[in-house]
Amino acid sequence: MEPKTYDLPDAALLDDESSYRCMVWEPGFVAVILGQANNLEESVYPEALAADQVPVYKRPSGGESVVLSPKTLVISILKRGDKLRSPRTYFQRYNQGIIDALAQLGVEDLRCEGISDICIGKMKILGSSIYRNKDVVMYHAVLNRGESAETFERYLKHPTREPGYRSGRSHAEFVTSLEERGYRFNSLDIRRAILRKLGPVPGLPLCRTSKKFDTQSSIRHGTNEKLELPQ
Repeated sequence: MEPKTYDLPDAALLDDESSYRCMVWEPGFVAVILGQANNLEESVYPEALAADQVPVYKRPSGGESVVLSPKTLVISILKRGDKLRSPRTYFQRYNQGIIDALAQLGVEDLRCEGISDICIGKMKILGSSIYRNKDVVMYHAVLNRGESAETFERYLKHPTREPGYRSGRSHAEFVTSLEERGYRFNSLDIRRAILRKLGPVPGLPLCRTSKKFDTQSSIRHGTNEKLELPQ
């Protein structure tokens, strides 16, 4: 098994000449995405992936391996022409926008944990990563709307690196979803709420703990649907 080149809907952002682009999309199938520094041997259970015919891709951004499914949402942001900042600045800024969006929908006890995660309490609901070069920064996050932690246990090994707050917990002990916590939102409502916060708008606040919009375009890419705001 060899990972495929990352060609999912947000890959096209890297060829976009806009100075800012925010896309929120829902995968149409289950897939495993390796981080740039990950390898198959250390990151996944290939027998389970082969048995379930789950494809594996390798993204250009860092971070650990993730599972995408129709019960997750992917938030992708391209920022072009920005002076180079610490990756932590982008994590703080964009994660806070997502926290504010979810809080407005009624989600409680949201907080940033580690460098790039969002949690409800101490349970992770979102992980994010950054790709950047001299011209662009691309933020990539996966929000667990309703995927079972058993799916993560089946396909992903325990990561070789983990944030301190994980404290060695298994996927089942560490990962939760909005639905598991009692928040059964319509997927479209979540996507619209996030786009309302993320963009494009100037001067988003840095990340902090948190207790009438329509998208301007809705584009279907095969089995993957994305919503985005043009500049």
